[in-house]
Amino acid sequence: MWPALISKAKEGGLDVIQTYVFWNLHEPQFGQYDFSGRYDLVRFIKEIQVQGLYVCLRIGPYIESEWTYGGFPFWLHDVPAIVYRTDNQPFKLYMQNFTTKIVSMMQSEGLYASQGGPIILSQIENEYQNVEKAFGEDGSRYVQWAAEMAVGLKTGVPWLMCKQTDAPDPLINTCNGMRCGETFTGPNSPNKPAFWTENWTSFYQVYGGEPYIRSAEDIAFHVTLFIARKNGSYVNYYMYHGGTNLGRTSSSYVITSYYDQAPLDEYGLLRQPKWGHLKELHAAIKSCSTTLLEGKQSNFSLGQLQEGYVFEEEGKCVAFLVNNDHVKMFTVQFRNRSYELPSKSISILPDCQNVTFNTATVNTKSNRRMTSTIQTFSSADKWEQFQDVIPNFDQTTLISNSLLEQMNVTKDKSDYLWYTLRFEHNLSCSESKLTAQSAAHVTHAFADGTYLGGAHGSHDVKSFTTQVPLKLNEGTNNISILSVMVGLPDAGAFLERRFAGLTAVEIQCSEESYDLTNSTWGYQVGLLGEQLEIYEEKSNSSIQWSPLGNTCNQTLTWYKVVAVYAIQMAPFFFT
Repeated sequence: MWPALISKAKEGGLDVIQTYVFWNLHEPQFGQYDFSGRYDLVRFIKEIQVQGLYVCLRIGPYIESEWTYGGFPFWLHDVPAIVYRTDNQPFKLYMQNFTTKIVSMMQSEGLYASQGGPIILSQIENEYQNVEKAFGEDGSRYVQWAAEMAVGLKTGVPWLMCKQTDAPDPLINTCNGMRCGETFTGPNSPNKPAFWTENWTSFYQVYGGEPYIRSAEDIAFHVTLFIARKNGSYVNYYMYHGGTNLGRTSSSYVITSYYDQAPLDEYGLLRQPKWGHLKELHAAIKSCSTTLLEGKQSNFSLGQLQEGYVFEEEGKCVAFLVNNDHVKMFTVQFRNRSYELPSKSISILPDCQNVTFNTATVNTKSNRRMTSTIQTFSSADKWEQFQDVIPNFDQTTLISNSLLEQMNVTKDKSDYLWYTLRFEHNLSCSESKLTAQSAAHVTHAFADGTYLGGAHGSHDVKSFTTQVPLKLNEGTNNISILSVMVGLPDAGAFLERRFAGLTAVEIQCSEESYDLTNSTWGYQVGLLGEQLEIYEEKSNSSIQWSPLGNTCNQTLTWYKVVAVYAIQMAPFFFT
């Protein structure tokens, strides 16, 4: 998909493709690198170069970006005495190693602009100011170290620090957000340009949440305001295309579809009028870019909520007429002419006379993505099933006298962790219930293989309680609780200390209460179906699938159907 996506971005008037570098993908185990297939960073950058565009390489290597564990490989968690993103020697060693690895790869391929390549900018760290206070003076020292380390790699192109107002010289401090023309405090040095590294075209969506719809008019208004008011010379759309976070790559509770409301939607299709309206904006700005870059800026009032900005040099003039009134149209006088400004809009006058673009005037027609059903799967005889195993305490190999933290046990190899327990019961109990408190995302509870019920948290609720009725047998009762993560956390200070999994378990039997938190627990990482890779097309031939049975009372069952895809390419059908 890369060539087509880059081509659509170029056609939309973009000059630069900005991309993160994903440490956890490229170094999944310490010292074992993967730049193959869809992880081929060099090939991606060369494809951008072939199409005549530039690159901003955001190495990080902490990236956040709703990506699992913020892009860190989980093996970092087990480095002795490590503290992420601060003046911590173990962390700085591995961060520098990976950053140097990426820079060296780019240099060896001649990909920096200083070598004639397309990379014109690089980024170190990512929105560090959000967490810097938590680290005190160590945070300040880390910022200085990261800047010096990056500059010392001698790429020959500028380095950025986004949302870092005190980015040390010569690093460029940049803005992230939706309204940087209003919120950006400006470059921290007069010899630095005004950059906007993340103009959020929508917002990431979490399970249970609604998509955030940001209009083409609003995006265009704030891009234009940033250029006019802040003398901005670089605006990046986050995202212009978000795509799909396949597999287990999304962070906690973030859905697999990423920024589907971007100018290029999840599938790379044009989302109109957003794509077309921004294309017109880009053309208007580029038509007068020399004057914007080299001209002298001045500003003036045109009314209570109206203002103007002018850039002039050697007989050339560019004007931006701004109406900040969200409700009313307003007529302004500028250089002996009248201009009607729609509510909340900016008109661009590349010659200080004629309006070539207004941010609220959309000429591009809206479109709607159409989906159609090509095959249904309602026939039961086409389905097969595989019953997964619910382990009990005797089947586990890892034993502990406490509830273990989930991520430290699973090591990012699975989202699933079984907590199992033998509970001896010799009292009469008319009513009983099982209560489990969790800092993970989902729990499912079983007793002697029978499903009791479950619960889940949400993106904004960091812990939750599962409480289900429990029928206790006299003697031994096998309690099995499946704890599930929906992606690892991606943000915040002291990420390496984050706790997930069960935090407390209790059984209430009539008037008696049994705290099982510090009982002897057995653990199993993952599901049997995961271990067998049952979801792979060429999975183990020895796996015994069975015909679809009564699904009403079944739990932890894998279902399979053979899909036959028909792709219409008129006038032919290929099956």
